[in-house]
Amino acid sequence: MSSGLMATDAIGDIVPDWVRPIVRESLSERAYRELRTALMRGQMRPDARLLLRPMSARFGISATPMREALLRLVSEKALALDARGTVVVPTLTFDQLMEIRAIRTDLEGRAAAAAAKAAPDAGITALAAIHDAISECHARQDFARAVDLNTEFHLSLCRLGRLPIVYDIVEILWVRCGPILSHLYDEGVPDWEPHPHRRIIDALRRRDEDAARDAIQDDIERGGRGLLAHVLVSA
Repeated sequence: MSSGLMATDAIGDIVPDWVRPIVRESLSERAYRELRTALMRGQMRPDARLLLRPMSARFGISATPMREALLRLVSEKALALDARGTVVVPTLTFDQLMEIRAIRTDLEGRAAAAAAKAAPDAGITALAAIHDAISECHARQDFARAVDLNTEFHLSLCRLGRLPIVYDIVEILWVRCGPILSHLYDEGVPDWEPHPHRRIIDALRRRDEDAARDAIQDDIERGGRGLLAHVLVSA
């Protein structure tokens, strides 16, 4: 017998009505996460149309979970609906990009400073390996892979800070600006010596919070010039 908020099971124990059996991750959830990751890593371009049936076929699922995944991303403003109701990858305005960059500068700076205190040596070594891989991509002009690894570098640094709420917000910002990341190298590979990533790694090893914060903020501000130039030209 139910008492409104609680129910009694067959042996008389009280269990809450909201308890439900745990099921495997839904198809909609899996499609949502795949799309979100593709956006975050610059694998989907602005103005691309995500037609329901072709997308469903590509994911190997029915239209219903595909629609749920797409509309969930629309509600998060990671995707948009055009005048015909078709889901599209949005284009960032200059003002939007500047706002995202300002928030990233603040939050990623906080995460980098926290990482200088909290990051284990193994995590710092892994971060250095990511930057080495980025440098190798630059050498062979594999800029698509470099963009993907650059995203991983920034998000890995945030994870090392062990500030989960900050990380969640930063990840959302990367989802929002991800579609224009293919233009990160529009103005060429930055000729920095040392590269801000190297300065970040050195600061983490020295446990220097201020230096870590300054280096990641410099990386965001100077490294995003190609993105700003692209948005200005497209306006």
